[in-house]
Amino acid sequence: MAVTTPTHDTAPAEAVGPLMRGISVLRIISEADGVMTVSELVRSTGLARSTVDRIAATLARMGYLRLDGHRVVLAPRLMELGNAYLAAVRLPRLLGPLAEKLADELDESVSLAVPDRDGIRFVHQTTRRRAMSLTLRIGDLLPAERTAQGTVFAAYWSEEEWAHWHARRTADPHGRAFEERAAEDAPAFVESAAEARAQGWAVDDQLIEPGLIALALPVRAPDGEVVCAVSLVSHTSRHSAESLRESLLPRARDAVAAMEQRLSHPAGEDQADEPPAGGLADWTNASKQELGAEFVESLARGLTVITAFGDGRAELTLAAVAEATGLARATARRALITLEHLGYVEARERTFRLTPSVLALGCPPLSRTTLSEIASPHLVALVQQVHDSASLAVLDGDAIQYTARVATGRIMSVNIQIGTRFPAYAASMGRVLLAGLPPQERAARLERTERRALTPRTVTGLPELEAVLERVAQEGYALVDEELEEGLRSLAVPVRDLDGQPVAAVNVAMHSSRRTVQQCLAEVLPELRATAAGIEADLHIAGRFTRIPTA
Repeated sequence: MAVTTPTHDTAPAEAVGPLMRGISVLRIISEADGVMTVSELVRSTGLARSTVDRIAATLARMGYLRLDGHRVVLAPRLMELGNAYLAAVRLPRLLGPLAEKLADELDESVSLAVPDRDGIRFVHQTTRRRAMSLTLRIGDLLPAERTAQGTVFAAYWSEEEWAHWHARRTADPHGRAFEERAAEDAPAFVESAAEARAQGWAVDDQLIEPGLIALALPVRAPDGEVVCAVSLVSHTSRHSAESLRESLLPRARDAVAAMEQRLSHPAGEDQADEPPAGGLADWTNASKQELGAEFVESLARGLTVITAFGDGRAELTLAAVAEATGLARATARRALITLEHLGYVEARERTFRLTPSVLALGCPPLSRTTLSEIASPHLVALVQQVHDSASLAVLDGDAIQYTARVATGRIMSVNIQIGTRFPAYAASMGRVLLAGLPPQERAARLERTERRALTPRTVTGLPELEAVLERVAQEGYALVDEELEEGLRSLAVPVRDLDGQPVAAVNVAMHSSRRTVQQCLAEVLPELRATAAGIEADLHIAGRFTRIPTA
């Protein structure tokens, strides 16, 4: 879903070739929904196999890709690039909660989108779960003429912006740069934009696809500039375009007023992130020494320039970028020139800012990732370390449900399938999750649970269980020894979200003859905690501006 970027032939003399090639690889994998084989990458990019291998090795070292045999898979950490833009514009942080409130009140999906040249790009989605539900993702790009939001933005285009749109339409009349979404008749779009300017709203009546309708309104910054559009999205089985406007427009206007008030008075929401850590040169030098010629240093440094931006750092001077990344000014300058040429950075006098196109670098496929998908590579690595089965589970009522699992290759191993449920009070992962609940909620769950002795060693008494859970909360792990099943020993730790709350648990399970309790604590617990920390790091990046499903 991307507009073609400038070719290497038109690149400035100071542009960084490896950075351009690396970004091209990321874009192509993103457009392939996040997974490609190396051979497919070679064919799609036209690059030599050795060049693709070096780029992939570098991006894997940065944590942006995962090399899975012959496949190259986007990794959650790549979302830190898109997060830099989203943090810089502040729209998801400031307006996202208001969009979610509006969606709850109206029981319809609500989106926030920003203009991206003559297209629109989504920065927030609050989707209603229905059989016919919205599948647009953070970072998805659509042509302006096919959306209500695009019509709203076009209502305020300058003559230069209209000229660019007409030129694109002439060169690409069927909108193939936007995944072949056939373009609306040009005069009709011009007329729709004029109507949107006069009435302050626009309707998409099945322009994107049959059955989908949307109502969009502009949201303005304190200086009057239209910074984004909020849209209410429904289906023809629920509304017509007319009924959508009649029933939802008044409430949508109230929501827009609240959003504009929030932009005018952030009320403490605009606290800047900690500045990025410098010393990138030291990290890249170490990586270069480890990987040798396989590590493309200029690619790593160029991508890290994007992460210099963020909340409170929407516009940066060259000196500020160099300071934030630890790069020499000349190196930072060449990276910025390259990123500007590719359309990811725009220069304004002596400062630079990111553009919405940065969201094309992995955000669309990765914004729909799940916790189990995030955890699975970490579980594979854990099993390779400890040679026993590892699992991820979430709390579901009074039970735990397995959502990810990697088994060991032993003849005698723990045989549990994804979707399996066990009573939380008797399972190590259940105890970790129960221990993370507020005391009153924890006590209520234990009281209403039928606590049966599953083995002679199962703890069932309420005072005893409360004492066990209190110890788990203090120690940060749970070890269950033959309480769920005779011969089964399991050790678990929590996986916490950005707020520090346990949202899942990860465990290692084995036959009791494999290790003593003391060996479990000495050999397995450190590896288990490191695995949970790795899952949390990816979860915190991927879930910073979007909800990550836990099941």
